[in-house]
Amino acid sequence: MYKIVIADDEDNVREGIRESLNWDELGFGVVGVFENGREVIQAMEQLQPDVVLTDINMPFMDGLEVSRYLFEHYPHTKIIILTGYDEFEYAQEALKLKVHDYILKPNTADELHEILSKVKADLDDENRKVEDLSKLKQQLRESLPLVRERFLNQLVTGNIRGGKLEDKLAYLDIDLSLSRSHYVVAVIDVDDHGELQRFYPESESELLYFAVCNISLEIIAREKNGIVFQNNSEKTIVILYGENVETLREEALRILEEINLSVKEYLRFTVSIGVGDICTSLNKIHLSHKRASTALEYRFFLGKNRIIHISDIEGELDESIPYDKLWERKLVLGLKSGTQHEIEVIVENIIKNLKESYLPMDRCYIHIQQIIVSIMDALEELDIREALHNSAALSPLTVIYGLKTLDEVEVWLKSYCSRTTNIILETRNNFCKMQAMKAEEYIKENYADTKISMDAVCKYLVLSTSYFSLIFKNHTGETFISYLTRIRVEKSKELLKCTDLKTYEIADRVGYTDPHYFNLIFKKAMGMTPTEYRRMM
Repeated sequence: MYKIVIADDEDNVREGIRESLNWDELGFGVVGVFENGREVIQAMEQLQPDVVLTDINMPFMDGLEVSRYLFEHYPHTKIIILTGYDEFEYAQEALKLKVHDYILKPNTADELHEILSKVKADLDDENRKVEDLSKLKQQLRESLPLVRERFLNQLVTGNIRGGKLEDKLAYLDIDLSLSRSHYVVAVIDVDDHGELQRFYPESESELLYFAVCNISLEIIAREKNGIVFQNNSEKTIVILYGENVETLREEALRILEEINLSVKEYLRFTVSIGVGDICTSLNKIHLSHKRASTALEYRFFLGKNRIIHISDIEGELDESIPYDKLWERKLVLGLKSGTQHEIEVIVENIIKNLKESYLPMDRCYIHIQQIIVSIMDALEELDIREALHNSAALSPLTVIYGLKTLDEVEVWLKSYCSRTTNIILETRNNFCKMQAMKAEEYIKENYADTKISMDAVCKYLVLSTSYFSLIFKNHTGETFISYLTRIRVEKSKELLKCTDLKTYEIADRVGYTDPHYFNLIFKKAMGMTPTEYRRMM
């Protein structure tokens, strides 16, 4: 329901208008009826009408003066002029004052009804626009933090398009005045993403990343010299500003150290912080951010829980040592024939060399992958088909990307090499055992052959005599000759006990062509001659 006031110095006109229309049906409520313009002006503040229907010719203050006052002080109020003057100058003046409509006296109720219906439609349309605008403003207020964060991410990545930067900062209420002379960006990242995801549900781990940002925000808000937000990778970005380089550098170090210690104290985990170069223009802030991100990558070499300044790193790069691929070949040889300790020493030297090389992080990952591929090739050469991981597990070639530092890579690579060594050793042991068992079977089937020899067994097994001697002794605890002699003596004992064969015949049956030599071998093994042994049976 809209509010309307009526102003006319003639009683019959005022009452006629008031009584001739169904105001509820029109959507209006008459909140005031006045004799002159002065009374209208005096009632405006209290009544706040939406429409003023006023005669032009009234005492004290006429309708045009009322319209002029409303135009200046209540511009949203609709004015309808009611007059008996059909004069051009009145219509012209009314248009200047943005009078909504102009009605000549005398008029009918239908004419007033039609005009007021149009006014109501216009009011409805304006209210819808105001309501839509209010909704948009509310949505903007609700989404402003997201819009602000998106803008800041574009700012630090150099993706701001068009428009004045100062205007955008002001519109989003971002306290980064272009008048400040020095800026620096720091990128804060949680060190153990994997550990957090293992111990906390995904929703809670996201809250922990936000907690890092919130701690940083509280510290920066207290200092009043920067802003804080999160990027799309849940890293916390800090932009600090100051009047000169030295002061800003000192303040940045103090604040970032406080953030680092506060996270460790309150959240019970650590973060690493990369710090970029100080720049002299907000338009170059993306360069500082890029350098801060690069500095953070050196956590891979330096370890966790550190504040890493890109300017400090560049001094160390001048003293870097080239990576030596010879260590990869040494590792593969060590896996095939070295001890666990020797392998661990080689891994330590590989990691030490990578740290000293200061290669880009992606290059380091490639070198580690090459080591893994070399180990896989070595297993393939040894005809070991069993992989170190099942099909459901992640490939070691991708697992390494979850390792944040070379220290973590060292621990993982030692474990991987240890498992590889165990597989090689187990496979070799199985192979040796199988070969020794084949040799035993061959000997038991061919002991009666006078031409049987270690060379013959090795030829059968396709093994060298030295290697065969080693694995056979390890498996049986006896040399080839000792084992063959024992089998022949055992068989001769059975023949002495169960047959009436002569000694020389038994000697021939168990592979001895010389009965005398057989007697010596038997007596050495049993402490008596074959004849004496038969008598005892």
